Amino acid sequence: MFVGALGYFLFSYSVRFSAIAPGPARWEPIFWDTALFSIFALHHSVFAREPVRAWVARTVPPDLERSFYVWVASLLLIAVCALWQPVGGIVWRLEGPAQWAMIALQLAGVWLTIHSAALIDVLDLAGVRQSRATAGPQHRTRPAQAGGFDHDSPGPNGTRPTGEFKTTGPYGWVRHPIYSGWFLLVFCVGTMTMTRLVFAVVSCAYVLIAIPFEERSLRASTGGTYDRYARQVKWKLVPGVY
Repeated sequence: MFVGALGYFLFSYSVRFSAIAPGPARWEPIFWDTALFSIFALHHSVFAREPVRAWVARTVPPDLERSFYVWVASLLLIAVCALWQPVGGIVWRLEGPAQWAMIALQLAGVWLTIHSAALIDVLDLAGVRQSRATAGPQHRTRPAQAGGFDHDSPGPNGTRPTGEFKTTGPYGWVRHPIYSGWFLLVFCVGTMTMTRLVFAVVSCAYVLIAIPFEERSLRASTGGTYDRYARQVKWKLVPGVY
């Protein structure tokens, strides 16, 4: 489900959203698309609320809590891409060296996202490792550590990492390299249709809104280790800028 949702997003953004819709940009599809993505984004906040987490804990086996979260998020992402309305117009269409430069930056964003997720542990991020945690000692999940920590949600049974955060690789450059890769992925395109631009702006706006809340949660739940990490790695998304 996790891989399928990401694959469907990449297909939608690369193929469907790249089609230039006829006519001028209208507010109706923009409002619809914004509301649609808001539902997906609010899922993260809803699942962070104590009553919802308590309901999930009562309803879902402990080793499937993370998987349940991932299933819901994945289905919502598929729904967002499937129901996304085209917006008329085009913002830019590059050719020649400029187009290749954009492609290179986008590929850099893909690499940054994948590499940063791998440092977290992709199996942990997708909920697979937690679902195997009861199989025996050899399958028990190891504590996630950030920089290489999934900032969006708690680990198994709501736990948070307690060890020192990684400062190697991308997590030594910025504190949220997966988000940095996302910005490159959605904005660095040779042809920016209005359909793509609305998706890029709305999704990145929610990222910027989410970061302070995620960091506040990490500071409150990691016993000072995130504060030490933030002093070592001062930039959130772009080295030297933010």
